[in-house]
Amino acid sequence: MQKIYWGIIGCGDVAEVKSGPAFQKCEHSELVSVMRRNPEKAKDFAKRHNVPNWTTNADEILQNPKINAVYIATPPSSHLLYTLKAIEAGKHIYLEKPITLNLSEALQIKTALENSTSKLVVAHYRRKLPAFLKVKQLLDENAIGKVQFAEIKIIQPNHDKLTAETEENWRLQPEISGGGYFYDLAPHQLDLMIHFFGDPVSIVGSSANQSGSSKANDIVNGIMSFNNKIEFTGLWAFNAGVKNRIDSCKIYGSNGVIEFSFFGDQVSLINSKAAKEIFNFKTLPHVQRPLIQAAINYFLSKEENPCTIESGVEVMRIMESFTKSATH
Repeated sequence: MQKIYWGIIGCGDVAEVKSGPAFQKCEHSELVSVMRRNPEKAKDFAKRHNVPNWTTNADEILQNPKINAVYIATPPSSHLLYTLKAIEAGKHIYLEKPITLNLSEALQIKTALENSTSKLVVAHYRRKLPAFLKVKQLLDENAIGKVQFAEIKIIQPNHDKLTAETEENWRLQPEISGGGYFYDLAPHQLDLMIHFFGDPVSIVGSSANQSGSSKANDIVNGIMSFNNKIEFTGLWAFNAGVKNRIDSCKIYGSNGVIEFSFFGDQVSLINSKAAKEIFNFKTLPHVQRPLIQAAINYFLSKEENPCTIESGVEVMRIMESFTKSATH
């Protein structure tokens, strides 16, 4: 295999800018066909992005002999179905997050992959963005000494600009999304914690639907401990006033603090003497491109998997643990 020929299943809002154009701009990559249930929108996407083929039937993507990899970017409720079909068809897979509706479905995918020739990369693309590569570098260099604990706060109004806009807000329908804005945004943040610190050894949390404005829980608390005795606390609230908006992660060490925003382009390093060093990064036009290129290289056996199914399963385990004691 010298090149990856892609098909996109679900060429909606996420594929428009964040990911879709990258499949034509990455090395050893070509976008062959796209699928969307609405024929007019599928045709329009293909025309605007110079994709030669479009369809309303995912099976046409999966059974196309030229296509050897698929990007599954539908809402989470259909991820399991399309992923299992892709594995059965022998395709490699780049799978959007959350990878499934729940942990049980995620484990089904993991088991199916173990008995197949398909390779799968989870689209936790922040792992490869410059700002978060810098955070990982600072941690590896012990820039803040021994890491002690990490703290995430995502506090947002009910309708904010952190999520992709859609005609029908399926993200607030748990039967489609898995669990509201928390399930949409938290996978990236929790995956970075796994990437930085490894898998947690204990997980506990609680959640509630405070506003009652939808069927989804709008506030989630979580606590984790890691093998290296690093502690973690996280708060996600999607019912706050506009002036209370927070997007913050702080990692505390024995000799300083690393602070950053998940949706920003700046990383701050504060040493034990309170001196601050700021690192600025440019926003990439297609933020998923670095991870997509890494996925292509993995599919071509040129590098290791940049984000494994095991990491995706662990994120689902954490989110389910944080929300299983939900109150309504």
